[in-house]
Amino acid sequence: MVTTTRTAFLIRPLPAEVLADLRRTDRDAGGQPPERHRAGGGEPLRCCLRDAEPGEPLLLFGYAPPLPPGPYREVGPVFAHASACAGPADGAGYPAGWRGRAQVLRAYDDRGRIVGGRRHDGDAPETVIADLFADPAVRVLHSRNVVYGCWMFAVVRS
Repeated sequence: MVTTTRTAFLIRPLPAEVLADLRRTDRDAGGQPPERHRAGGGEPLRCCLRDAEPGEPLLLFGYAPPLPPGPYREVGPVFAHASACAGPADGAGYPAGWRGRAQVLRAYDDRGRIVGGRRHDGDAPETVIADLFADPAVRVLHSRNVVYGCWMFAVVRS
């Protein structure tokens, strides 16, 4: 948990149960088998919220961030470790290795509708998170890659 002057929040990586199911069934959210890769280095891992080291075994697969059924629910590509990992090293707060990385925070309401969002440069993400959560309609934030639009992690109120 990170506490700012205005709000407290939790960072949620890709759920371990989603990865366990993917590894067990060999099918992603789109019903496709994951692609297996050796990391070139720098791939953003949604399981532990850090960049991959060269040579790490990875899975690339389609993930549907949890939202209620509707037009804003989508499936997009994400990377994770091919085997179970311990999850984020910090366990609390914004991913340290991703500070300074520009991201988009997309805000969703209870119905899974986009109700706002903002780009940030990664230097003070807590301020942007607090600003978005100042709207009581916002229930969850999704951090997204600026260039590719891929889901990175979720942010929820604590």
